[in-house]
Amino acid sequence: MVLLHVLFEHAAGYALFVVKEVEEIGMLLPQVEDCVLNIGKFNGMVSLAAFFPFKSAQAALDNINAISEGVVHADLKLFLETNLPIGGKKKAMLGVGDAKIGGALQEELGLAIQTGGVVAEILRGVRLHFHSLVKGLTAQAASKAQLGLGHSYSRAKVKFNVNRSDNMIIQSIALLDQLDKDINTFSMRVREWYGYHFPELIKIVTDNSTYCKMTQLIGNRKELSEESLESMEEVVMDSAKAQSILEASRSSMGMDISPIDLINIERFSNRVVSLAAYRLELQEYLHSKMGQVAPNLAALIGDVVGARLISHAGSLTNLAKYPASTVQILGAEKALFRALKTRGNTPKYGLIFHSTFIGRAAAKNKGRISRYLANKCTIASRIDAFSDVPTCVFGDKLRDQVEERLSFYETGEAPRKNLDVMKEAVIQATENGEAKKKKKKKKPVAEAIQMEEEASAAENGDAPAKKKKKRKSEAMEVEPVAEEAPETPQTEKKKKRKKKD
Repeated sequence: MVLLHVLFEHAAGYALFVVKEVEEIGMLLPQVEDCVLNIGKFNGMVSLAAFFPFKSAQAALDNINAISEGVVHADLKLFLETNLPIGGKKKAMLGVGDAKIGGALQEELGLAIQTGGVVAEILRGVRLHFHSLVKGLTAQAASKAQLGLGHSYSRAKVKFNVNRSDNMIIQSIALLDQLDKDINTFSMRVREWYGYHFPELIKIVTDNSTYCKMTQLIGNRKELSEESLESMEEVVMDSAKAQSILEASRSSMGMDISPIDLINIERFSNRVVSLAAYRLELQEYLHSKMGQVAPNLAALIGDVVGARLISHAGSLTNLAKYPASTVQILGAEKALFRALKTRGNTPKYGLIFHSTFIGRAAAKNKGRISRYLANKCTIASRIDAFSDVPTCVFGDKLRDQVEERLSFYETGEAPRKNLDVMKEAVIQATENGEAKKKKKKKKPVAEAIQMEEEASAAENGDAPAKKKKKRKSEAMEVEPVAEEAPETPQTEKKKKRKKKD
């Protein structure tokens, strides 16, 4: 005979229910689904065996965090050991809703676990009628407990250091890629539109942003003269190119353009120029955020490639959890699965291909250097994710190691050992941390003196500030003389004691 118990985790506490006639219920799953909605029929099927209320909101949060991570909390273990009949003729089986926590309970307590099927339908009924099954618990109190625990759980999950938020990096790199596409599309539109009037400019000026600036500057090519040669040189940064633009405007094969069309072209090119300027600002913002969130990864592989790795992984923590083999082909999933399906060669690199190291390596060494670089990227991301104080010392050292490995492939010069390099990095990082602490602790001498003077003035409270200034000036002119302290109640008492003695 199997005795089925069902564990239900609520915001108010843990509840253990006994299911009557398990074998018959298992055979009649459609009838169980119908009985769930009726509280009378459901009471005949399930009865409360034990209830363990949480002592505080913090205890409830700790327990729900443990359940969400698939860990058996001490309270849950004690509750099950106390109320679940483990020995005897009847075999105890525990039904749980989550297979992850079920596996953890099976390992921890050695119980027979059941999930899905009838257990899922019974838990649905328990969730619906929980306040009726537990005595002394009202529907309002249950909803309040759920609401409070939901808020605290969400707050704990969302809580992070504002300065070390990798979400901003993910959004900014996505926006940067989108801006690149939009600027390219809009610039091509400007080229095509203005090319009707001045087609020769497309071959002379190849850069998109510079072309849009030149479109704004030139306007109608017939009005272009040698007076505007200096302003063109400032935009193009080349006197020969500016001269060729001027000569091409005089012998251009383009059609004439009306003033209203020219105004629209200039306004659109102005938008493209402003987008290009905003892109530069966004790149600086990304550089600063990477310096705060992942300084070692940015120092090793660059801001843009590091941000793309974080974005593709979902977060810096996820990237830190990946092995080096996954980081190496991150971004080349399609090629990997295609190679596995066709039994071809798997890709050697993914997003890290955009780093300068792989481009500088020889063709035969690209796979080797990508594997080595992925290894160093994994180390850098783990240091960034789990270190309290952000520092780029480790990233610089790891970059030096990759440089040494590149030179080893080319010249055969043996690189330094990883242990020695990491020891140097640890020493340098501790020195930098101590130096920063000393800087924070140090205060200017003048400020300290001023604070002491203000404190003494506040204690005495007799002499006004103007008189003090006069005394200081007198002290500068005349030789210093010991001033008598003003008589206070304490000094009077001392004098009386001396007289008595």
